[in-house]
Amino acid sequence: MTETQSIDPHKNTKSGYFEVAPGVWGMKIVFVNIYMVASGSPDSKKWVLIDAGLPHSAHKIQAMAEELFGQGTKPENIILTHGHFDHRGSLPELLKIWDVPVYAHDLELPYLTGLSAYPPPDPFVGGGLMSLTSPLFPNKPLNLGEKVQAFPEEGVPGLPGWRIIFTPGHSPGHISLFREADHVLIAGDAFVTTVQESAIAVMTQKKIISGPPKYFTCDWKAAGISVRKLIGLHPQIVATGHGKPMIGKEFKKALQHLGKNFAEEAVPKHGRYVKEAAKTDIEGVKFVPPAVNNPVITTSLIGAAALIAFAAIVKIYKK
Repeated sequence: MTETQSIDPHKNTKSGYFEVAPGVWGMKIVFVNIYMVASGSPDSKKWVLIDAGLPHSAHKIQAMAEELFGQGTKPENIILTHGHFDHRGSLPELLKIWDVPVYAHDLELPYLTGLSAYPPPDPFVGGGLMSLTSPLFPNKPLNLGEKVQAFPEEGVPGLPGWRIIFTPGHSPGHISLFREADHVLIAGDAFVTTVQESAIAVMTQKKIISGPPKYFTCDWKAAGISVRKLIGLHPQIVATGHGKPMIGKEFKKALQHLGKNFAEEAVPKHGRYVKEAAKTDIEGVKFVPPAVNNPVITTSLIGAAALIAFAAIVKIYKK
């Protein structure tokens, strides 16, 4: 993990959104980010929503959209970088407001159509209370039925000039989005810009280039390949699923450092998926390696710490 510089976004006093790049805006919802991207020119009134945040945040997302694009607006579609609970949470509410299609990689569809739960999270990967609370996070599949569909073979629906980059590892069908014209990268959780395993870092938003959130990452070999693939794009601005957007030389050096030292910097010392990845396909999870207990941390300690941390997160979320 390497410290770096971030964009200093001007936050709107009403909804709290920030500008990432021309035509790209983000908003932090408790500990996860959502993004809105104008379709075509930066002043276009057509737009696409990237990820859907936590449950019960649809009203915040709608308010941001109407500030940016006008009353009664709705996106051309919704694109998911992946389907973990904190990136899909408001979809059921949003789809009652907006009758629009949802797109995800075909390897994410089992978890969005009710076929399969994700590989179980791993509280033993270390890093802080967010890891310890992970068994309490929702992990059941969401059934969107015909509302969700796989990406087309070419292009990004509603976003000319952008590319879909397949970046599995954190989840089986994780994707990132890249705009060629100015090298803007929306990385999802392929890597993040805070230490997502730490509740303190999540609350303070300390700026650090970090690997994908450890507790949900189910294939570390694929995750490392994905990070190095993104480095090869030479991004100039990056916006991630957790943490602040970043720009500049320090960011690029930090990301290159992560890619070169991924095994030491990102992969946990121990954990369920460290030696063997989960096996998945278009029908969902086929195999998960057995849980690996950390001899230093007892089950009772994990339970107590998880409950305390979860209660604190809920309290923050309700504010």
